[in-house]
Amino acid sequence: MDFCIQLSSDYPDKHYGGDRVYQDMLDQAKLADRIGFDSVSVTEHHLVNCLMMPAPLTFAVKIASMTERLKILTSVVVLPLHDMRVYAGEVVVADIFCEGRLMLGVGRGAFAYEMERMGVPMDETRERFDESLDVLQALLSDEEVSWQGKWYQFDPLTIMPRPLRQGGPPIMMAVLNPDGIYASTKRGFHIQTTPLSGNHQLLKDQVEAFQRGKADCQKTDDIPTLTLSRVAHLAKNEAEKQKKIAAAHHYYGRFDNIFLGPGLVDHGMITPMPSRTPKEELAESLLIGSTQEVIDKLAPYAELGIDRVIINPNFGLDAQDTMDALQAFAEDVMPHFSSTPVPVDKARKEA
Repeated sequence: MDFCIQLSSDYPDKHYGGDRVYQDMLDQAKLADRIGFDSVSVTEHHLVNCLMMPAPLTFAVKIASMTERLKILTSVVVLPLHDMRVYAGEVVVADIFCEGRLMLGVGRGAFAYEMERMGVPMDETRERFDESLDVLQALLSDEEVSWQGKWYQFDPLTIMPRPLRQGGPPIMMAVLNPDGIYASTKRGFHIQTTPLSGNHQLLKDQVEAFQRGKADCQKTDDIPTLTLSRVAHLAKNEAEKQKKIAAAHHYYGRFDNIFLGPGLVDHGMITPMPSRTPKEELAESLLIGSTQEVIDKLAPYAELGIDRVIINPNFGLDAQDTMDALQAFAEDVMPHFSSTPVPVDKARKEA
């Protein structure tokens, strides 16, 4: 089982500065590259201070320029916000500059506040996404593509330059429901999902749907993988654990507001609200705790055959504390789930 860090660019305090937020994320990416993480993931969100990244491909290219081996996942790009005739070329160029390390995670959009202010009503996102994905795949696979659909109509055109890889970078679908996971996997897409509120039966259903889809998909060299996303942090003692759980609970109050709640935003700052999930219940589902507690919570994922776990350690904690926790995660947790030895962090050793 591989591990990925979500560079989620949380920005709860405007005075901290966007430059410092993104430097913190780049520092995490450089650390991840040195200490054995498989990948980092970058979000796409606009107009709000949660998961704040309005330019994910630009960010991916910057990360690639500062790392040597990390895969870089978009997690996820919101296709209905883009014109695929422009976006396909941007994907090709980003993949070139990322030297083939880019995986394109895609989704239809989750925040009504964001989508509707960008001119895409939520009740249109499914149709727009489905057609956008078909257009994107066609443009990345074929030359002289024309289209006559509901959302796209255009005469023959060819995206230039042509992709490094036939069909462009691997595509990963963000899907929650098992039926959608099966259908997407059967088409050959990689999958990113999450068990809401730690629902283990839902997770088992998601994995079972993925395995069925993988068995039924056309066999290619790009074998579908299943990625799971979780909030995570290591704590040295019980007091620190409770402090971090409280920070995560506050973070989810903002997230719940923009995701499922009223979408109250003031000058770009999401209004904190009580989380829909009680703190004690949330604590059970999060990967926050001692080294052994986190290992014990990860073990069922490995047993189910999850290929990659994205950990999100960015929910309002001190930047250096997060760097230290990531280092400890690589040294003390990851070896239990991977046969690949953790590289020696030369920068830390020299320090």
